[in-house]
Amino acid sequence: MSEEIESRKLKRVGIGAAVAALAVVAIGISARTITDSRLKEVAAEAAIPSVDVVRPTPSGDGTGVVLPGSIQAFNSAAIYARTNGYVRRWTADIGDNVAAGQTLAILDAPEVDQQLAQAEADYQTALANQALARTTSTRWAALVGQDAVSRQEADEKAGDYAAKTALANAARANVNRLRALQGFTRLTAPFAGIVSSRSAQIGALVVSGNAAAQPLFTVSDVHRMRVYVRVPQGLSAQIRPGMHASMTLPEYPGRTFDAVLQRTADAVDTQSGTVLVELQADNPDRALKPGAYAQVSFPVRAIAGSFRLPASTLIFGEKGPTVAIVDASNKVTIRPVVVGRDEGREVEVTSGLAGTERIIDTPPDAVQNGDHVRVNAEAAPGKDAGKAKAPAKADARRG
Repeated sequence: MSEEIESRKLKRVGIGAAVAALAVVAIGISARTITDSRLKEVAAEAAIPSVDVVRPTPSGDGTGVVLPGSIQAFNSAAIYARTNGYVRRWTADIGDNVAAGQTLAILDAPEVDQQLAQAEADYQTALANQALARTTSTRWAALVGQDAVSRQEADEKAGDYAAKTALANAARANVNRLRALQGFTRLTAPFAGIVSSRSAQIGALVVSGNAAAQPLFTVSDVHRMRVYVRVPQGLSAQIRPGMHASMTLPEYPGRTFDAVLQRTADAVDTQSGTVLVELQADNPDRALKPGAYAQVSFPVRAIAGSFRLPASTLIFGEKGPTVAIVDASNKVTIRPVVVGRDEGREVEVTSGLAGTERIIDTPPDAVQNGDHVRVNAEAAPGKDAGKAKAPAKADARRG
């Protein structure tokens, strides 16, 4: 009887243990299922990118357009050697003021000196032969009148005199040529200005006619400067000769320079879609330097119906510039736009926008139509959203 009771107790313990084990397993499976579900929710939530959005601002009439310009000297001349020789000495260095005709350097050209001496000797020989031929021709002309010689012989002597005269003229031309070459051993400034470069070194060999050679000097006339600007085609109709523009340089913050538009190419470059114009600005204090970069502001009106956006909103692809627009349900739509002008941190969009869109600032590289995003913040109209990060991101997509 006791054995039967023990057997029943063992069975009950076994059943209880099995039930407990099944309960533990069920609880574990349930917990894992809940955890997996939560992980999926978290992953799905994390997969939605967070973005900042901005709204386009109307360009209005605008206060002008700012375009980059390149400053060049009014006149600039690269001084090369016109004869072979060695640099004996140079008398002007970079930054020096020089007058028209002032000597910049002197070359030693012994070969030219010897060639000139030989040419002068040849010229003297030719003159002597010419004098003898002239005397002979005169005598034979007199003998013809006395019937002492034939007309043919007299004509031969006259022809010999003419040939000797031509040889003397050729010898004189050769002397003049070599004297001119000898004069090229003295390098002079073609006009008044400053020396903006010098590569001449004492004792260095210079060879004329070498296309790969650097100029020994560069002289620049900087009393007045030329400024070259490429104007977008959409604004070229408002650009005309006589227009005044203000110019700023990074080395002179807060200072503006007046420049007057002198001429325009009146032709659109097919590669850049711009018109090249030239402005000129007085430079009494030589604050403007050749080769400098400047920002030139033209008093032109903005294109009607255009909007301004931070440059960081643009996406550049095979189909041209586009922007990522977020609708009311936070769904992304990629829309192409037309950029009128690029002002660095901001661009002018001439078509493609209505003005009420929410546009992603610095959109992710992989953003596509139909993607869902989470909007973090919306920049107030007129603010430079993403100002600090715009250049790097925009430049990366432009490349």
